[in-house]
Amino acid sequence: MQAFLFPGQGSQHVGMTHNLYTTSPSARAAFEQADGVLGMPLSRLCFEGPKEELNDTYNTQPAILAASIAALRVLDEQGLGQPAYVAGHSLGEFGALVAAGALSFEDGLRVVRERGRLMKQADDKSPGGMAAIIALDREVVERVCADVREQTGEYVGIANDNCPGQIVISGTETALDIAMAQIKDQGAKIVKRLAVSIGAHSPLMTEAAAEFRRVLEATPFRAPSVPIVTNATAGPLTDPGEIREAVAQQLTSPVHWTDSMRWLIAQGVTRFVEVGPKDVLTKLIKRIDRDVERLTSEEILSTE
Repeated sequence: MQAFLFPGQGSQHVGMTHNLYTTSPSARAAFEQADGVLGMPLSRLCFEGPKEELNDTYNTQPAILAASIAALRVLDEQGLGQPAYVAGHSLGEFGALVAAGALSFEDGLRVVRERGRLMKQADDKSPGGMAAIIALDREVVERVCADVREQTGEYVGIANDNCPGQIVISGTETALDIAMAQIKDQGAKIVKRLAVSIGAHSPLMTEAAAEFRRVLEATPFRAPSVPIVTNATAGPLTDPGEIREAVAQQLTSPVHWTDSMRWLIAQGVTRFVEVGPKDVLTKLIKRIDRDVERLTSEEILSTE
């Protein structure tokens, strides 16, 4: 049994999936569709950059979605198997929604474009930050964050539980700085500030989330062809209303990636395919369970 996984921000790079665009009509059609829906040359930005423009979250989000769906269509075109489940990391959840037919590709592009705009707007309205914590137990990180919240009256907490030994925290500048120092004192191997100026997956995104919820309410969702394991629930959803609600919660709710992957493995999933650019999620799966098969769409399609 296999699951398809879809990557989020951080997997983008100039030139991503250009080889598929030049060799596969279905991949080319996906990018041309994205260009038309957004009214901009998104494909050229993906293939030629500039890097700074591609890394602008307003562009990054639809770019990664387009690259992932292009890869998905080539996998499907070549008859390389269907998933029993789908999941996506943060932004990648929208790739999973499109893959399962819960959201049309056109609507997905429009939704993530708006998601990017709202997150960019949050830079000004709710400044904050995020930091990666390597090699410290989740319970210790949670305790430090709780102590700092009580101490400062400001928010800091776990934003992503990516895999054992890799956690991301999110919060206000003050609370984040204090938490980082205390977490380092607790013995974390690495405490690294991420190059973002928002506190994603935290209450700092409440205002953006409220606006995003209105976008989702105006967007049609359908019953998916396979269950979607969502970030907010770490469990499967098939009801369109429940899926919309889980996606709405995502901006303020932590990404429960470790629990999501463990749930899939418990259902008997033995093969994970990362559909889209790079191999970020493939590396996380290796840290969660070394016994399952881990592949990327780039690896699969390069051998066909």
